[in-house]
Amino acid sequence: MDAIREQLKKPWVIGVIGLIAGIFLGVLYGWVINPVEWTDADIIHLRQDLQEDYLRMAIDSYAVNKDAALATERYARLGENAEEVMAAVIADPGTVKAEDISAFSVAVGAAAPTVPPALTPEAGTPQPTPEGGSRVSRLLLPVLCVVFLLGAAGLVLLFIYRSRTQGGGPAPTGAPAQEMVSTGGWTEYGAAGEEPPMVQFMASYRVGDDLFDDSFSIDSPAGEFLGECGVGISETIGVGEPKKVTAFEVWLFDKNDIQTVTKVLMSAHAFLDESTRQRLAAKGEPLLAEPGTESVLETQTLRLVARVVDMGYGEGALPEHSFFDRLILELGVWPKA
Repeated sequence: MDAIREQLKKPWVIGVIGLIAGIFLGVLYGWVINPVEWTDADIIHLRQDLQEDYLRMAIDSYAVNKDAALATERYARLGENAEEVMAAVIADPGTVKAEDISAFSVAVGAAAPTVPPALTPEAGTPQPTPEGGSRVSRLLLPVLCVVFLLGAAGLVLLFIYRSRTQGGGPAPTGAPAQEMVSTGGWTEYGAAGEEPPMVQFMASYRVGDDLFDDSFSIDSPAGEFLGECGVGISETIGVGEPKKVTAFEVWLFDKNDIQTVTKVLMSAHAFLDESTRQRLAAKGEPLLAEPGTESVLETQTLRLVARVVDMGYGEGALPEHSFFDRLILELGVWPKA
């Protein structure tokens, strides 16, 4: 929770959360609280079968009142679909008489005034186009849902990558670390007369944590992002589960530097094996992990001291001192003058 609260102090994180919340609330309001309702749509926007029923009623009406002007106006409201609808009615007249259809056709063909399809003759005002609007609406909801889900997933992944501590986490210099084992704790640099680090972290590994990859954000006292540091699995030995870790990578990233500095903490067995040591040297300087030992990583503006607080080797069929049962590593970061 502390790591999440630290991330929430950053303006860009608040912006992402606000964007996702805004999209969600907009979809909720537009589709649940106050959805669009279409009323008084013109005939041209109805389904084909409803337009055919409308024309049959117009033909029946003309057969009774013989009002050619009204018949022409009603026929014109079908717009560009008029001929197609008429052909459909001729093919399937239903209860309409053939002579009534012929008389209606003659009446509307004599003089057909142009009635704009998007106007209602009674009101004379433009009406919304439900067909086009509904098409846009049908596309809008899936798009907004996809954007919301992608944004939420991206935010979760960001928190996992930037904030996961897996038993460790940042703590003020000299603060008590109750979660630490009795064999070690935070180094009190101030008590020894040394300059306290800008930030301190504690990374903790135990056998079975096959996805171990602690990473920490390095921020200045003013909250400015300066870089990142972390510890991850570099090399395993043997087969089967859980993984038998024989080496860890300690790394330091500086936003003002072009490269990430890495060192490799190795078990005694891996460090004494020439081929393993040479292979891991490609990842960073190989170092033998021993309780209390320190290694220094430096970039252009940052200096990191990694101290082995506690460690132990596992036992089994593999060679002695070949894989770690546990490792607790303290990371202290100072700005370089």
